[in-house]
Amino acid sequence: MARQERAEQTRNAILEAAASRFDTVGFLGASLSDILSEAGVTKGALYFHFKAKEDLADALVEEQFGMLDPITTVESPGLQTLIDWSHDLARSLQTDVRVRASIRLVIEQGSFVSPAGNAYKRWIDTAHGCLLAAKAAGDLRKEVNAHDLAQFVVASFTGIQLSSQVLTGRADLSERVTFMWNTILHSVVPPRRLHKFAATPPSAVAHAASG
Repeated sequence: MARQERAEQTRNAILEAAASRFDTVGFLGASLSDILSEAGVTKGALYFHFKAKEDLADALVEEQFGMLDPITTVESPGLQTLIDWSHDLARSLQTDVRVRASIRLVIEQGSFVSPAGNAYKRWIDTAHGCLLAAKAAGDLRKEVNAHDLAQFVVASFTGIQLSSQVLTGRADLSERVTFMWNTILHSVVPPRRLHKFAATPPSAVAHAASG
């Protein structure tokens, strides 16, 4: 068990170092020597867990989809589920280097050999499932196509987080996501149902309710 724990600690150290380098300089700019130096491990330890830099990138990209797990366990997913999840992702982009690295790797997916080519599709499919449930519940206008809206939400979030990164280091990402949802909600939700949804982060809603 001790050996297994050490191996897991080594793997985590390598992934953390790789995430730090990918987040800072991208896939092409990150060298294995820099990752080894930051992780404080030997080349043999790295190759025991990962055969190449591409494998490190793939592992980090795959990790981000663990954020989809809470959605799959929601008993009655819908539009608010998707709003809250987007805010959770925004918060993770501000605080978690692995999430930042994985998102950068997906955006730069043409720059490494075996990218997770279905990454965007997985985000869109998740959003689509929430929006189909919202449509069935009458929370979307009849003329709204759930799949088209899912693609628009994913594309909008991607652009917003990039703009926020460039302009403020993502310091204003939460406010930008809130504005995105306020704009979308008034466009796609029947007016009589708008009161059901909060465009703000869940914590902000709770704080307002308690204040």
